[in-house]
Amino acid sequence: MPLVRAIATVGCWTMGSRVLGFVRDMFIAAFLGAGQVSDAFFVALQFPNIFRRLFAEGAFNAAFVPLFAGELMENGRAAARAFAEHVFGVMLLILLVLSALVEIFMPEVMAVVAGGFQDEPEKFRLAVDFARLTFPYLLFVSLSAMLGGILNTLEKFAAAAAAPILLNIILVGALSGVALGWLPDPGLALSWGVLIAGVGQFVWLAAVCARTGLAPMVPRLKFGPRVRRLFMLMGPGILGAGVYQINVLIGIRLASELPEGSVSFLYFADRVNQLPLGVVGAAVGIALLPLLSRQLKAGDMDAARESQNRAIEFAMLLTLPAAAALVVVADPIVTVLFQRGAFDAANAAETGAALAAFALGLPAYVLIKALAPGFFAREDTATPVKVAVLALVVNVALALALMPPFAHVGIAMATAASSWVNAGLLAWLLHRRRLLDPDRRLVVRLGLITVATALMVVGLWFVAGALASPLSTSDAAGIAALVSLILAGLVIFGVCAKLLRVTSLAEMRTMLRRG
Repeated sequence: MPLVRAIATVGCWTMGSRVLGFVRDMFIAAFLGAGQVSDAFFVALQFPNIFRRLFAEGAFNAAFVPLFAGELMENGRAAARAFAEHVFGVMLLILLVLSALVEIFMPEVMAVVAGGFQDEPEKFRLAVDFARLTFPYLLFVSLSAMLGGILNTLEKFAAAAAAPILLNIILVGALSGVALGWLPDPGLALSWGVLIAGVGQFVWLAAVCARTGLAPMVPRLKFGPRVRRLFMLMGPGILGAGVYQINVLIGIRLASELPEGSVSFLYFADRVNQLPLGVVGAAVGIALLPLLSRQLKAGDMDAARESQNRAIEFAMLLTLPAAAALVVVADPIVTVLFQRGAFDAANAAETGAALAAFALGLPAYVLIKALAPGFFAREDTATPVKVAVLALVVNVALALALMPPFAHVGIAMATAASSWVNAGLLAWLLHRRRLLDPDRRLVVRLGLITVATALMVVGLWFVAGALASPLSTSDAAGIAALVSLILAGLVIFGVCAKLLRVTSLAEMRTMLRRG
């Protein structure tokens, strides 16, 4: 499958998941607001999710996909399936032991993850109870990530990209049950929903993967040389591929020390920021890694450089205008999406400020997704970890410096700044090693995209001013105004991009066909 078409496939399914995710979060905001129960649930939700993105989707896929692709190309399907079964068996054992230990020692673990909650015993108790229900989600989605890695290697991207939709459907269903009086406690209903969704995602991907003939149907506990190689690569990859998630974890820990609602403000802001990040960034990373792995295994260095350049170009074409728009109209977006029920105007203002800060780093988040595969495809996970450690130091130092004057917004600002440090160093190191060679097309296009984005910002500013009254509400008029604002931004950027010859519909069609 061509690169851009693969990115589009993953992106479209991810977009569907994110849209449903917004519906889910609108329900949660209306039911819980930004307070004790919401803070506790979001910590319980983020806890396994961060581990999932670090160990499963991040470090695991970064190490597993190149090795599985190499095994498939060099030794055939039987050897690849055997390798997958050995990995499945070892992972299952590790995850079972880890889950059991975390469940037993959850109070102690929560004291580390959200230590600030200990000053409020009821909030701390809720966080522990909710997390005991949500943490087993890690086991099922980690195994699901492995099945997704197999499918992605085979260029079957849709099933894995669609799987998260199930989580959003189940959580919306759980809150609907609360609204109808079938379920008494929204926090417990949501926590049970997370666990049920994890099981459902695993069953779904297992069924799809079984049809390929490469599914690890019989887990084998064999820690052979290839499996040892996998876990050796995963070690540094945990930081190299997941620095953003580690930053989020640090943010949760620091936010737990701030006034009530701070964790919720950061959660809702990050959810909006995750829309372009998930749709574009994750899609680029997922589609690019197996392609680069195959090209490098075949010794085609020129093709690998071309793929990376086009991935960066395509990612920035979509990400730069999205980031600028989120900064300029952060408050109206949050107001329209979340300000209803228990989520009041003050909550919306605090969340909007965090969203604008997060969005400043959005292009960097996506660039990391496009640059990191350049290392992982070469089985180099040591270099990104060095970069990640420096970025983490920057994040912690800035967060501690910015929290006193800016509270939770300072945490978001620190996350954005550290991501730029991460992306800049990855690009510099790849270029220094002659593994990233920006061609003239990439340089020119990035300049033109920046100009088109700046013109769009000016246009959005005037449109948002004209729609200020309806954008201050969350009713039908507010939703219509927000949709109009988004469409106006798309039209303005599209016209500017057309006039500046950033790209064309014909060229996009060609990219989709040929990658």
